[in-house]
Amino acid sequence: MHTVPLSEFRANASAMLDLVEQGETVRILRHGKPVAELVPCKSAEAPTKVPSWKRPFEPVMLPEGVSLSQAVLDERNEAAW
Repeated sequence: MHTVPLSEFRANASAMLDLVEQGETVRILRHGKPVAELVPCKSAEAPTKVPSWKRPFEPVMLPEGVSLSQAVLDERNEAAW
């Protein structure tokens, strides 16, 4: 990570963007305090992590002759909590 004051960033903005393009992070300071970070964009080719609630799942198959409510009650009774 590169840390630069705002005045240096203004003077060398193109060079700072070149660093970011190479994968570096640039932190910009104003009066000695961090105010911004330039980070590389996420690549369109990189796989994104899919949240668990969006992942496909196998449908529940009930045994023949068992209702959904009975299956839920049976599972509750078998749980060890």
